[in-house]
Amino acid sequence: MKRQSRVSKGSLSRMFEEAAEAWKRQDYQHTIDTLARATRLDPANVSILLDLGRAYGLRYDYGAAERCLEKAVRVSPQRTEALAEAGRRCQEFGSYDMAKRYFERAAEQNGAAPSVFVTLAELNERHARLAEATHWVDRALTANVEHPAALLTRARLSRLGGKLEAAEGLLRSLLTKSFADVPTRTRSWYELGNVLDRQGRYDEAMGAFLAAKTLLRPASATPLRILQGIQARVREMEVTISASVLERWFETQAALPPARRLAVLCGHPRSGTTLLEQVLDSHPDVVTAEETHILHDEAYLPLSRGFSPEASVLQVLESSPVRALQQSRQDYFHCTELFTGKMTDGKLLIDKNPALNVLIPAVVRIFPEAKFLVAIRDPRDVCLSCFMQPLSLNPVSSAYLSLEGTVAQYASVMGFWRTLLPKLRNAWMEIRYEDAVENLEAASRRVLSFLEVPWSEEVLRFHAHARSKPLRSPSYAEVTKPVFKTAVGRWRNYQKYLAPWVVKLDPFIKAYDYE
Repeated sequence: MKRQSRVSKGSLSRMFEEAAEAWKRQDYQHTIDTLARATRLDPANVSILLDLGRAYGLRYDYGAAERCLEKAVRVSPQRTEALAEAGRRCQEFGSYDMAKRYFERAAEQNGAAPSVFVTLAELNERHARLAEATHWVDRALTANVEHPAALLTRARLSRLGGKLEAAEGLLRSLLTKSFADVPTRTRSWYELGNVLDRQGRYDEAMGAFLAAKTLLRPASATPLRILQGIQARVREMEVTISASVLERWFETQAALPPARRLAVLCGHPRSGTTLLEQVLDSHPDVVTAEETHILHDEAYLPLSRGFSPEASVLQVLESSPVRALQQSRQDYFHCTELFTGKMTDGKLLIDKNPALNVLIPAVVRIFPEAKFLVAIRDPRDVCLSCFMQPLSLNPVSSAYLSLEGTVAQYASVMGFWRTLLPKLRNAWMEIRYEDAVENLEAASRRVLSFLEVPWSEEVLRFHAHARSKPLRSPSYAEVTKPVFKTAVGRWRNYQKYLAPWVVKLDPFIKAYDYE
Protein backbone atom coordinates (compact mmCIF):
# COMPACT_ATOMS: atom_id res chain seq x y z
CA MET A 1 0.00 0.00 0.00
CA LYS A 2 1.32 3.46 -0.88
CA ARG A 3 2.27 5.49 2.17
CA GLN A 4 0.05 8.55 2.62
CA SER A 5 1.71 11.93 2.78
CA ARG A 6 1.08 13.83 6.00
CA VAL A 7 1.22 17.22 4.32
CA SER A 8 -0.67 18.78 1.43
CA LYS A 9 0.92 19.46 -1.91
CA GLY A 10 0.22 23.16 -1.35
CA SER A 11 2.16 23.15 1.90
CA LEU A 12 5.08 21.38 0.27
CA SER A 13 5.03 23.85 -2.60
CA ARG A 14 5.20 26.75 -0.15
CA MET A 15 8.12 25.10 1.63
CA PHE A 16 9.98 24.69 -1.67
CA GLU A 17 9.40 28.38 -2.43
CA GLU A 18 10.58 29.35 1.05
CA ALA A 19 13.71 27.23 0.65
CA ALA A 20 14.45 28.71 -2.77
CA GLU A 21 14.01 32.28 -1.53
CA ALA A 22 16.29 31.62 1.44
CA TRP A 23 18.96 30.28 -0.90
CA LYS A 24 18.75 33.39 -3.07
CA ARG A 25 19.41 35.64 -0.07
CA GLN A 26 22.30 33.36 0.96
CA ASP A 27 20.53 32.10 4.06
CA TYR A 28 21.70 28.59 3.31
CA GLN A 29 20.96 27.15 6.74
CA HIS A 30 17.34 28.26 6.47
CA THR A 31 17.08 26.43 3.15
CA ILE A 32 18.44 23.25 4.71
CA ASP A 33 16.21 23.60 7.78
CA THR A 34 13.13 24.12 5.61
CA LEU A 35 13.84 21.10 3.42
CA ALA A 36 14.62 19.01 6.50
CA ARG A 37 11.26 20.02 7.98
CA ALA A 38 9.57 19.02 4.75
CA THR A 39 11.20 15.58 4.86
CA ARG A 40 9.89 15.03 8.39
CA LEU A 41 6.40 15.89 7.22
CA ASP A 42 6.68 13.68 4.12
CA PRO A 43 9.51 11.20 4.79
CA ALA A 44 8.90 9.15 1.64
CA ASN A 45 9.14 12.12 -0.72
CA VAL A 46 12.13 11.27 -2.90
CA SER A 47 12.34 14.70 -4.53
CA ILE A 48 12.68 16.49 -1.19
CA LEU A 49 15.41 14.10 -0.06
CA LEU A 50 17.32 14.57 -3.30
CA ASP A 51 17.04 18.36 -3.03
CA LEU A 52 18.13 18.31 0.60
CA GLY A 53 21.12 16.16 -0.36
CA ARG A 54 22.01 18.65 -3.07
CA ALA A 55 21.71 21.56 -0.61
CA TYR A 56 24.04 19.84 1.87
CA GLY A 57 26.47 19.10 -0.97
CA LEU A 58 26.50 22.70 -2.13
CA ARG A 59 27.42 23.63 1.44
CA TYR A 60 30.31 21.11 1.29
CA ASP A 61 28.76 18.79 3.90
CA TYR A 62 29.26 15.70 1.78
CA GLY A 63 28.53 13.26 4.60
CA ALA A 64 25.07 14.74 5.22
CA ALA A 65 24.50 14.92 1.47
CA GLU A 66 25.21 11.23 1.05
CA ARG A 67 22.94 10.29 3.95
CA CYS A 68 20.03 12.14 2.33
CA LEU A 69 20.73 10.65 -1.09
CA GLU A 70 20.95 7.16 0.40
CA LYS A 71 17.58 7.62 2.09
CA ALA A 72 16.09 8.81 -1.21
CA VAL A 73 17.33 5.65 -2.90
CA ARG A 74 16.06 3.49 -0.05
CA VAL A 75 12.48 4.86 -0.06
CA SER A 76 12.12 5.23 -3.82
CA PRO A 77 9.91 2.69 -5.59
CA GLN A 78 12.05 3.29 -8.70
CA ARG A 79 15.53 2.43 -7.49
CA THR A 80 17.34 2.77 -10.82
CA GLU A 81 16.00 6.26 -11.48
CA ALA A 82 16.70 7.33 -7.88
CA LEU A 83 20.32 6.18 -8.10
CA ALA A 84 20.80 8.09 -11.36
CA GLU A 85 19.18 11.21 -9.89
CA ALA A 86 21.43 10.95 -6.84
CA GLY A 87 24.41 10.81 -9.17
CA ARG A 88 23.22 13.90 -11.01
CA ARG A 89 22.85 15.79 -7.73
CA CYS A 90 26.44 14.84 -6.88
CA GLN A 91 27.57 16.25 -10.22
CA GLU A 92 25.77 19.49 -9.41
CA PHE A 93 27.72 19.97 -6.18
CA GLY A 94 31.00 18.82 -7.71
CA SER A 95 31.57 15.47 -5.97
CA TYR A 96 32.45 13.42 -9.02
CA ASP A 97 33.71 10.40 -7.10
CA MET A 98 30.41 10.15 -5.25
CA ALA A 99 28.55 10.66 -8.54
CA LYS A 100 30.51 7.83 -10.10
CA ARG A 101 29.53 5.46 -7.30
CA TYR A 102 25.83 6.23 -7.73
CA PHE A 103 25.91 5.85 -11.49
CA GLU A 104 27.79 2.54 -11.16
CA ARG A 105 25.07 1.29 -8.84
CA ALA A 106 22.42 2.48 -11.28
CA ALA A 107 24.22 0.63 -14.09
CA GLU A 108 23.89 -2.62 -12.14
CA GLN A 109 20.09 -2.36 -12.13
CA ASN A 110 17.83 -3.86 -14.75
CA GLY A 111 16.56 -1.29 -17.23
CA ALA A 112 19.28 1.31 -16.65
CA ALA A 113 18.98 4.08 -19.24
CA PRO A 114 21.73 4.58 -21.84
CA SER A 115 22.34 8.02 -20.33
CA VAL A 116 23.64 6.29 -17.17
CA PHE A 117 26.29 4.47 -19.20
CA VAL A 118 27.18 7.63 -21.11
CA THR A 119 27.69 9.55 -17.87
CA LEU A 120 29.96 6.79 -16.56
CA ALA A 121 31.94 6.99 -19.79
CA GLU A 122 32.38 10.74 -19.35
CA LEU A 123 33.39 10.40 -15.69
CA ASN A 124 36.01 7.80 -16.57
CA GLU A 125 37.21 9.95 -19.45
CA ARG A 126 37.89 12.78 -16.99
CA HIS A 127 40.15 10.37 -15.11
CA ALA A 128 41.93 9.51 -18.40
CA ARG A 129 40.59 5.95 -18.09
CA LEU A 130 39.80 5.57 -21.77
CA ALA A 131 39.43 1.78 -21.72
CA GLU A 132 36.79 2.00 -18.99
CA ALA A 133 35.10 4.87 -20.81
CA THR A 134 34.94 2.79 -23.98
CA HIS A 135 33.37 -0.09 -22.03
CA TRP A 136 30.53 2.13 -20.83
CA VAL A 137 29.96 3.63 -24.28
CA ASP A 138 29.68 0.11 -25.67
CA ARG A 139 27.02 -0.66 -23.10
CA ALA A 140 25.11 2.52 -23.96
CA LEU A 141 25.13 1.68 -27.67
CA THR A 142 24.12 -1.91 -26.94
CA ALA A 143 21.07 -0.50 -25.16
CA ASN A 144 20.38 2.02 -27.94
CA VAL A 145 22.53 1.94 -31.06
CA GLU A 146 21.25 5.38 -32.10
CA HIS A 147 21.74 7.20 -28.77
CA PRO A 148 23.11 10.65 -29.77
CA ALA A 149 25.16 11.37 -26.63
CA ALA A 150 26.68 7.87 -26.75
CA LEU A 151 27.66 8.32 -30.40
CA LEU A 152 29.21 11.70 -29.57
CA THR A 153 31.19 10.18 -26.70
CA ARG A 154 32.37 7.34 -28.95
CA ALA A 155 33.59 9.94 -31.47
CA ARG A 156 35.38 11.92 -28.78
CA LEU A 157 37.10 8.80 -27.46
CA SER A 158 38.18 8.01 -31.03
CA ARG A 159 39.75 11.45 -31.31
CA LEU A 160 41.50 11.08 -27.96
CA GLY A 161 42.82 7.74 -29.18
CA GLY A 162 44.18 9.32 -32.38
CA LYS A 163 41.55 7.76 -34.68
CA LEU A 164 40.62 10.98 -36.43
CA GLU A 165 39.01 9.51 -39.54
CA ALA A 166 36.80 7.24 -37.46
CA ALA A 167 35.82 10.19 -35.25
CA GLU A 168 34.96 12.34 -38.26
CA GLY A 169 32.83 9.58 -39.79
CA LEU A 170 30.87 9.07 -36.58
CA LEU A 171 30.26 12.79 -36.17
CA ARG A 172 29.16 13.43 -39.74
CA SER A 173 26.77 10.50 -39.53
CA LEU A 174 25.41 11.75 -36.19
CA LEU A 175 24.85 15.28 -37.51
CA THR A 176 22.73 13.97 -40.38
CA LYS A 177 20.30 12.39 -37.91
CA SER A 178 17.18 14.10 -36.62
CA PHE A 179 17.15 14.37 -32.83
CA ALA A 180 15.89 17.00 -30.42
CA ASP A 181 18.91 17.07 -28.07
CA VAL A 182 20.27 20.53 -28.94
CA PRO A 183 23.17 20.45 -26.43
CA THR A 184 24.44 17.17 -27.93
CA ARG A 185 24.09 18.52 -31.47
CA THR A 186 25.99 21.65 -30.44
CA ARG A 187 28.77 19.63 -28.80
CA SER A 188 28.92 17.41 -31.91
CA TRP A 189 29.68 20.42 -34.09
CA TYR A 190 32.38 21.53 -31.63
CA GLU A 191 33.84 18.03 -31.61
CA LEU A 192 33.85 17.89 -35.41
CA GLY A 193 35.65 21.24 -35.43
CA ASN A 194 38.36 19.87 -33.16
CA VAL A 195 38.75 16.73 -35.27
CA LEU A 196 39.08 18.79 -38.46
CA ASP A 197 41.56 21.10 -36.72
CA ARG A 198 43.71 18.09 -35.80
CA GLN A 199 43.64 17.07 -39.47
CA GLY A 200 44.82 20.51 -40.60
CA ARG A 201 41.51 21.32 -42.33
CA TYR A 202 41.20 24.72 -40.75
CA ASP A 203 38.51 26.35 -42.90
CA GLU A 204 36.25 23.34 -42.44
CA ALA A 205 36.98 23.40 -38.71
CA MET A 206 35.97 27.06 -38.48
CA GLY A 207 32.75 26.23 -40.30
CA ALA A 208 31.96 23.56 -37.71
CA PHE A 209 32.65 25.93 -34.81
CA LEU A 210 30.40 28.57 -36.37
CA ALA A 211 27.63 25.98 -36.76
CA ALA A 212 27.86 25.28 -33.02
CA LYS A 213 27.66 29.01 -32.25
CA THR A 214 24.55 29.30 -34.41
CA LEU A 215 22.78 26.74 -32.26
CA LEU A 216 23.77 28.54 -29.04
CA ARG A 217 22.95 32.08 -30.13
CA PRO A 218 19.13 32.03 -29.68
CA ALA A 219 19.52 31.50 -25.91
CA SER A 220 22.30 34.05 -25.46
CA ALA A 221 20.38 37.30 -24.77
CA THR A 222 20.28 36.98 -20.97
CA PRO A 223 23.87 35.72 -20.52
CA LEU A 224 25.15 38.51 -22.76
CA ARG A 225 23.23 41.11 -20.77
CA ILE A 226 24.75 39.79 -17.55
CA LEU A 227 28.21 39.83 -19.15
CA GLN A 228 27.76 43.48 -20.11
CA GLY A 229 27.01 44.23 -16.45
CA ILE A 230 30.15 42.38 -15.36
CA GLN A 231 32.28 44.26 -17.87
CA ALA A 232 30.79 47.56 -16.68
CA ARG A 233 31.64 46.65 -13.09
CA VAL A 234 35.22 45.89 -14.18
CA ARG A 235 35.51 49.32 -15.82
CA GLU A 236 34.17 50.91 -12.65
CA MET A 237 36.81 49.16 -10.52
CA GLU A 238 39.57 50.29 -12.87
CA VAL A 239 38.62 53.87 -12.00
CA THR A 240 37.64 53.58 -8.34
CA ILE A 241 40.23 51.11 -6.97
CA SER A 242 43.25 53.39 -6.62
CA ALA A 243 46.82 52.65 -5.61
CA SER A 244 46.26 54.36 -2.26
CA VAL A 245 43.21 52.18 -1.56
CA LEU A 246 45.09 48.97 -2.36
CA GLU A 247 48.06 50.10 -0.26
CA ARG A 248 45.83 50.87 2.71
CA TRP A 249 44.15 47.45 2.44
CA PHE A 250 47.53 45.75 2.09
CA GLU A 251 48.71 47.42 5.29
CA THR A 252 45.85 45.91 7.34
CA GLN A 253 47.60 42.53 7.64
CA ALA A 254 48.36 43.05 11.32
CA ALA A 255 44.63 43.54 12.03
CA LEU A 256 43.70 40.21 10.43
CA PRO A 257 45.68 37.49 12.20
CA PRO A 258 46.70 34.81 11.77
CA ALA A 259 48.51 35.25 8.46
CA ARG A 260 47.59 32.47 6.06
CA ARG A 261 49.60 30.98 3.22
CA LEU A 262 47.42 31.75 0.20
CA ALA A 263 48.12 32.34 -3.47
CA VAL A 264 45.54 33.10 -6.13
CA LEU A 265 46.23 31.59 -9.55
CA CYS A 266 44.32 33.53 -12.16
CA GLY A 267 44.72 35.06 -15.61
CA HIS A 268 42.37 34.38 -18.49
CA PRO A 269 40.73 31.06 -19.40
CA ARG A 270 42.93 28.95 -21.70
CA SER A 271 46.13 30.71 -20.57
CA GLY A 272 47.69 27.70 -18.88
CA THR A 273 46.14 28.01 -15.43
CA THR A 274 45.15 24.32 -15.37
CA LEU A 275 48.66 23.18 -16.29
CA LEU A 276 50.14 25.34 -13.53
CA GLU A 277 47.56 24.19 -10.99
CA GLN A 278 48.23 20.51 -11.68
CA VAL A 279 51.99 21.03 -11.50
CA LEU A 280 51.66 22.77 -8.14
CA ASP A 281 49.08 20.31 -6.79
CA SER A 282 51.67 17.57 -7.27
CA HIS A 283 53.85 19.22 -4.62
CA PRO A 284 53.53 17.64 -1.15
CA ASP A 285 53.51 21.04 0.58
CA VAL A 286 50.73 22.52 -1.58
CA VAL A 287 46.94 22.17 -1.59
CA THR A 288 45.03 23.49 -4.59
CA ALA A 289 41.36 24.26 -5.07
CA GLU A 290 40.31 24.03 -8.70
CA GLU A 291 37.68 26.41 -10.09
CA THR A 292 35.38 26.79 -7.11
CA HIS A 293 33.11 29.73 -6.28
CA ILE A 294 34.14 29.70 -2.63
CA LEU A 295 36.14 32.94 -2.73
CA HIS A 296 33.20 34.78 -4.25
CA ASP A 297 30.33 33.06 -2.42
CA GLU A 298 31.82 32.58 1.06
CA ALA A 299 34.30 35.45 1.37
CA TYR A 300 33.02 38.36 -0.75
CA LEU A 301 29.24 37.92 -1.01
CA PRO A 302 28.58 37.98 2.77
CA LEU A 303 30.27 41.38 2.90
CA SER A 304 27.82 42.72 0.32
CA ARG A 305 24.69 41.87 2.33
CA GLY A 306 22.63 44.97 3.07
CA PHE A 307 24.01 46.88 0.10
CA SER A 308 21.95 47.66 -2.97
CA PRO A 309 22.86 45.76 -6.17
CA GLU A 310 24.16 49.06 -7.56
CA ALA A 311 26.70 49.51 -4.76
CA SER A 312 30.27 49.53 -6.02
CA VAL A 313 32.85 46.95 -5.02
CA LEU A 314 34.81 49.79 -3.42
CA GLN A 315 31.83 50.75 -1.24
CA VAL A 316 31.33 47.17 -0.09
CA LEU A 317 34.98 46.52 0.71
CA GLU A 318 35.66 49.91 2.32
CA SER A 319 32.64 49.49 4.60
CA SER A 320 33.60 46.02 5.81
CA PRO A 321 34.60 46.00 9.51
CA VAL A 322 37.45 43.87 10.74
CA ARG A 323 35.11 41.35 12.40
CA ALA A 324 33.33 40.75 9.07
CA LEU A 325 36.64 40.34 7.27
CA GLN A 326 37.77 37.85 9.91
CA GLN A 327 34.55 35.88 9.45
CA SER A 328 35.05 35.84 5.67
CA ARG A 329 38.57 34.53 6.14
CA GLN A 330 37.42 31.77 8.47
CA ASP A 331 34.49 30.77 6.26
CA TYR A 332 36.67 30.70 3.16
CA PHE A 333 39.28 28.35 4.61
CA HIS A 334 36.66 26.20 6.32
CA CYS A 335 34.69 25.67 3.10
CA THR A 336 37.83 25.16 1.03
CA GLU A 337 39.06 22.45 3.40
CA LEU A 338 35.66 20.75 3.23
CA PHE A 339 35.68 20.98 -0.56
CA THR A 340 39.20 19.64 -1.03
CA GLY A 341 39.01 17.16 1.83
CA LYS A 342 42.44 18.39 2.95
CA MET A 343 43.61 20.51 5.86
CA THR A 344 45.66 23.53 4.87
CA ASP A 345 47.54 23.97 8.17
CA GLY A 346 51.20 24.53 7.38
CA LYS A 347 50.64 24.18 3.64
CA LEU A 348 50.26 26.71 0.88
CA LEU A 349 46.71 26.94 -0.47
CA ILE A 350 46.46 27.85 -4.14
CA ASP A 351 43.04 28.95 -5.33
CA LYS A 352 43.00 28.45 -9.07
CA ASN A 353 40.30 30.04 -11.17
CA PRO A 354 40.68 32.32 -14.20
CA ALA A 355 37.47 34.06 -13.09
CA LEU A 356 39.25 35.37 -9.98
CA ASN A 357 40.90 38.23 -11.89
CA VAL A 358 37.93 40.48 -11.17
CA LEU A 359 38.10 39.55 -7.47
CA ILE A 360 41.69 40.71 -6.97
CA PRO A 361 40.58 43.83 -5.01
CA ALA A 362 38.43 41.64 -2.73
CA VAL A 363 41.38 39.30 -2.17
CA VAL A 364 43.61 42.22 -1.19
CA ARG A 365 40.97 43.46 1.26
CA ILE A 366 40.14 40.08 2.86
CA PHE A 367 43.54 38.38 2.49
CA PRO A 368 46.14 41.17 2.33
CA GLU A 369 48.91 38.58 2.75
CA ALA A 370 47.92 36.76 -0.47
CA LYS A 371 50.20 36.41 -3.47
CA PHE A 372 49.04 36.51 -7.08
CA LEU A 373 50.23 34.14 -9.77
CA VAL A 374 48.97 35.16 -13.21
CA ALA A 375 49.15 32.87 -16.23
CA ILE A 376 50.13 34.57 -19.49
CA ARG A 377 49.86 33.16 -23.01
CA ASP A 378 49.89 34.63 -26.51
CA PRO A 379 46.56 36.53 -26.57
CA ARG A 380 45.79 35.22 -30.06
CA ASP A 381 46.16 31.61 -28.93
CA VAL A 382 44.05 32.35 -25.85
CA CYS A 383 41.20 33.86 -27.85
CA LEU A 384 41.22 31.10 -30.45
CA SER A 385 41.22 28.40 -27.77
CA CYS A 386 38.30 30.02 -25.91
CA PHE A 387 36.37 30.27 -29.17
CA MET A 388 36.92 26.55 -29.86
CA GLN A 389 35.83 25.25 -26.43
CA PRO A 390 32.50 23.35 -26.18
CA LEU A 391 31.32 25.30 -23.15
CA SER A 392 27.78 25.46 -21.80
CA LEU A 393 26.20 28.86 -22.25
CA ASN A 394 26.80 31.24 -19.34
CA PRO A 395 27.69 34.95 -19.08
CA VAL A 396 31.41 34.41 -19.72
CA SER A 397 31.08 31.81 -22.48
CA SER A 398 28.47 33.98 -24.21
CA ALA A 399 31.38 36.24 -25.14
CA TYR A 400 32.85 33.36 -27.14
CA LEU A 401 29.95 33.20 -29.58
CA SER A 402 32.02 35.38 -31.91
CA LEU A 403 35.70 36.14 -32.28
CA GLU A 404 34.88 39.81 -31.82
CA GLY A 405 33.22 39.11 -28.48
CA THR A 406 36.04 36.78 -27.44
CA VAL A 407 38.65 39.48 -28.09
CA ALA A 408 36.56 42.08 -26.22
CA GLN A 409 36.29 39.79 -23.19
CA TYR A 410 40.03 39.12 -23.23
CA ALA A 411 40.67 42.88 -23.31
CA SER A 412 38.30 43.36 -20.36
CA VAL A 413 39.84 40.62 -18.20
CA MET A 414 43.50 41.22 -18.94
CA GLY A 415 43.07 44.97 -19.27
CA PHE A 416 41.84 44.98 -15.68
CA TRP A 417 44.93 43.09 -14.56
CA ARG A 418 47.22 45.43 -16.47
CA THR A 419 45.48 48.42 -14.86
CA LEU A 420 45.79 46.99 -11.35
CA LEU A 421 49.37 45.78 -11.70
CA PRO A 422 51.22 49.09 -11.05
CA LYS A 423 48.91 49.81 -8.09
CA LEU A 424 49.36 46.45 -6.37
CA ARG A 425 51.48 46.12 -3.21
CA ASN A 426 50.96 42.35 -2.92
CA ALA A 427 53.60 40.04 -4.33
CA TRP A 428 52.75 38.98 -7.86
CA MET A 429 54.31 36.99 -10.67
CA GLU A 430 53.39 36.42 -14.30
CA ILE A 431 54.29 33.06 -15.78
CA ARG A 432 54.21 32.42 -19.52
CA TYR A 433 52.59 29.25 -20.79
CA GLU A 434 55.16 29.04 -23.56
CA ASP A 435 57.99 29.04 -21.02
CA ALA A 436 56.34 26.22 -19.07
CA VAL A 437 55.97 23.95 -22.10
CA GLU A 438 59.48 24.80 -23.32
CA ASN A 439 61.20 24.02 -20.01
CA LEU A 440 58.83 22.82 -17.30
CA GLU A 441 61.51 22.38 -14.66
CA ALA A 442 62.93 25.88 -15.04
CA ALA A 443 59.47 27.45 -15.02
CA SER A 444 58.41 25.37 -12.01
CA ARG A 445 61.50 26.33 -10.07
CA ARG A 446 60.79 30.02 -10.64
CA VAL A 447 57.18 29.65 -9.52
CA LEU A 448 58.03 27.62 -6.42
CA SER A 449 60.72 30.12 -5.47
CA PHE A 450 58.21 32.96 -5.77
CA LEU A 451 55.74 31.00 -3.63
CA GLU A 452 58.49 30.22 -1.08
CA VAL A 453 57.99 26.48 -1.48
CA PRO A 454 61.00 24.13 -1.71
CA TRP A 455 61.73 22.25 -4.90
CA SER A 456 60.20 18.80 -5.39
CA GLU A 457 60.71 16.44 -8.32
CA GLU A 458 57.06 15.42 -7.95
CA VAL A 459 55.95 18.48 -9.91
CA LEU A 460 57.55 17.11 -13.06
CA ARG A 461 55.25 14.06 -12.83
CA PHE A 462 52.11 16.18 -12.65
CA HIS A 463 50.39 14.28 -15.48
CA ALA A 464 50.41 11.04 -13.48
CA HIS A 465 49.04 12.90 -10.45
CA ALA A 466 46.30 14.49 -12.59
CA ARG A 467 45.00 11.05 -13.56
CA SER A 468 44.23 10.30 -9.91
CA LYS A 469 41.37 12.79 -9.66
CA PRO A 470 38.52 14.16 -11.74
CA LEU A 471 39.25 17.55 -13.31
CA ARG A 472 36.73 20.37 -13.72
CA SER A 473 38.64 22.35 -16.32
CA PRO A 474 37.97 21.91 -20.06
CA SER A 475 41.71 21.14 -20.24
CA TYR A 476 41.26 17.81 -18.43
CA ALA A 477 42.47 15.72 -21.40
CA GLU A 478 45.63 17.77 -21.93
CA VAL A 479 46.91 17.87 -18.35
CA THR A 480 46.85 14.08 -17.95
CA LYS A 481 49.70 13.96 -20.49
CA PRO A 482 53.27 15.27 -20.36
CA VAL A 483 53.69 18.83 -21.63
CA PHE A 484 53.48 19.28 -25.38
CA LYS A 485 54.14 22.26 -27.65
CA THR A 486 51.56 21.75 -30.39
CA ALA A 487 49.22 24.42 -28.98
CA VAL A 488 51.87 27.16 -29.24
CA GLY A 489 51.25 29.46 -32.22
CA ARG A 490 48.06 27.65 -33.18
CA TRP A 491 46.42 30.99 -33.96
CA ARG A 492 48.40 31.24 -37.20
CA ASN A 493 46.17 28.55 -38.73
CA TYR A 494 43.22 30.92 -38.27
CA GLN A 495 44.98 34.22 -38.82
CA LYS A 496 42.55 35.46 -41.48
CA TYR A 497 39.60 34.97 -39.11
CA LEU A 498 41.32 36.81 -36.25
CA ALA A 499 42.66 39.62 -38.43
CA PRO A 500 39.65 41.99 -38.15
CA TRP A 501 39.82 42.03 -34.36
CA VAL A 502 43.49 41.56 -33.56
CA VAL A 503 44.12 45.31 -33.25
CA LYS A 504 42.39 45.17 -29.84
CA LEU A 505 44.94 42.60 -28.77
CA ASP A 506 47.96 44.60 -29.93
CA PRO A 507 48.57 46.31 -26.54
CA PHE A 508 48.78 42.91 -24.85
CA ILE A 509 50.84 41.34 -27.62
CA LYS A 510 53.37 44.15 -27.24
CA ALA A 511 53.28 44.21 -23.43
CA TYR A 512 54.01 40.47 -23.25
CA ASP A 513 56.51 40.49 -26.13
CA TYR A 514 54.58 38.23 -28.49
CA GLU A 515 55.29 40.36 -31.56
